[in-house]
Amino acid sequence: MVVKETVIKRLGVMSVAKFSAVIGVIYGFLMGIVMALGMGSAMGLAGDVGMGVGTGIAALIVMIIVGAIFGFIGGAIVAFVYNLALGVIGGIEVDLEMD
Repeated sequence: MVVKETVIKRLGVMSVAKFSAVIGVIYGFLMGIVMALGMGSAMGLAGDVGMGVGTGIAALIVMIIVGAIFGFIGGAIVAFVYNLALGVIGGIEVDLEMD
């Protein structure tokens, strides 16, 4: 096995944005479940179980959408700033193992 040092010279803005959107969807789903359980429980304790279930489902859907949007925007910003900073920092060094 040969280890080769490589430098990442540019990030594809759309590529990073799409990847970050997928991570945002997963994070939004997990946070949406937490919010759905919390809201459903709170509304159930207040005596309106039907409203709690509906609010919980709405929270889950909203968190997935918000996670995707903010993940996409955040990923695009990070890739764009990285590409701008390359002139100053020179890129990220990565050791790759070649078989």
